[in-house]
Amino acid sequence: MLWLALHFPVLALDVFTRGARESRPLAIASSPGQNATVFACNRPAHGRGVRPGMPLAAACALASDLRVITRDAAAERAALARVAAWALQFTPTVSIAPPAEVLLEIAGSLRLFTGLNRLWARVEQGIVELGYDVVLACAPTPLAAQLFARAGLPVRIRHHDALCPGFGRLSVDALGLSPELNTLLHDIGVRTLDECTRLPRDGAARRLGQGLLDALDRALGHAPDPRPNFVPPANFTAALQLPAPAHEAEALLFAARRLLAELCGFLSATGNGVQRLAFALSHEDRADTRFTLNLTAATRDPEHLTNVLRERLERLALPSPATAVALESELLLPSPSHNLSFLPDAREHAEAVTRLIERLRARLSDDAVRGLDTASDYRPENAWRACEPGRGRGAQDTSPPTRPLWLLPSPQPLREIAAMPHYRGPLTLLAGPERIESGWWDGNDVARDYFIARNPVHSVLWVYRERRHDGGWYLHGFFS
Repeated sequence: MLWLALHFPVLALDVFTRGARESRPLAIASSPGQNATVFACNRPAHGRGVRPGMPLAAACALASDLRVITRDAAAERAALARVAAWALQFTPTVSIAPPAEVLLEIAGSLRLFTGLNRLWARVEQGIVELGYDVVLACAPTPLAAQLFARAGLPVRIRHHDALCPGFGRLSVDALGLSPELNTLLHDIGVRTLDECTRLPRDGAARRLGQGLLDALDRALGHAPDPRPNFVPPANFTAALQLPAPAHEAEALLFAARRLLAELCGFLSATGNGVQRLAFALSHEDRADTRFTLNLTAATRDPEHLTNVLRERLERLALPSPATAVALESELLLPSPSHNLSFLPDAREHAEAVTRLIERLRARLSDDAVRGLDTASDYRPENAWRACEPGRGRGAQDTSPPTRPLWLLPSPQPLREIAAMPHYRGPLTLLAGPERIESGWWDGNDVARDYFIARNPVHSVLWVYRERRHDGGWYLHGFFS
């Protein structure tokens, strides 16, 4: 077995700052109240002298504009769960190790990703795109990988024989022991894990507890260390607090991109695509602003989802500044895999058309972008109907049209000179007549003789002569 540990050293801070580029000093308080301490802080706050562990009052004295947020343990647990769901695209064996680690068993994935180095790079780049600070470490046992990652050592140890030398040099602080036990070890001169393993086991068990020895045995592979497998939820939901209120919808795209990256990792792991996404923007003094992205086809492409969302946000007016972004996948559909083609094919063309339609709908609204379908009626103005784009019966018909695609909203009367119709000059009749007599059943009956005509500037027109009433000529459409 081979384990890859993802350790998030400032997870308490990341759950608030990954939604925006925060330039103001920010500190995470360990608890609410006056006696709280600084649990974590960002770089601007660190530059002002704020340090984890110091009293919050002292931190506020060092930075008068310090923004303080109370630690949210529930948000941290939810973030680990979403990272675990995202990581399932690399291996089916993922486990959460609270409070700040996710473990991946990657021995069976190395061939798929052509080696440990490339898999490592893929995971690391993906986590950075999600907005987290992370330390990776690889070892044959899950606990050893965790200890190396906690110590900030990005080691890549693949075999048990190479584990002991590096493991022994780790500080006992990496074990995360209780303060009392940690102090006792330091009092007896034990600073490293190698020194721990050299203690007499019977005496160490009596004075330090059997739990310490069991942990060392699990880390070195001398005892089993089963980890519970993470099971992804049936649906994807995520929310992201913003470090500062966003006054414009476009500013929310940065935060939403993080959530979409998590979503697409979840979709890749479960073999699904999303066709309908619901967004909710929270406000301090108003009800949530909600909108839905309805896609023509299910997808798990983050760039495409980001582009569609950008178009939608550009026409969204916020009633008040937004404080959080949440999304939920309302409709998931299986997304079958397909082979890549060296040359463009019909499938790629269809996907490009679908994505164009989705971006247009996001910008203009769903009702503004429609498809056309034929209807069973001889009257040209009644021979079509609106439908979903690409769903019409004539969408796959590539035969040359016998009628023009451009019809006027209503027929336009033409001048008649010397018994010939004129439109920017006299018309030459090229084909016809096509007689249409229809509509008697609904009171809108017509009786017309249609012709294909050309004028002196070589425009090809569709004209007809009325067979009733005044018998005049009318222009009804254009071929070109």
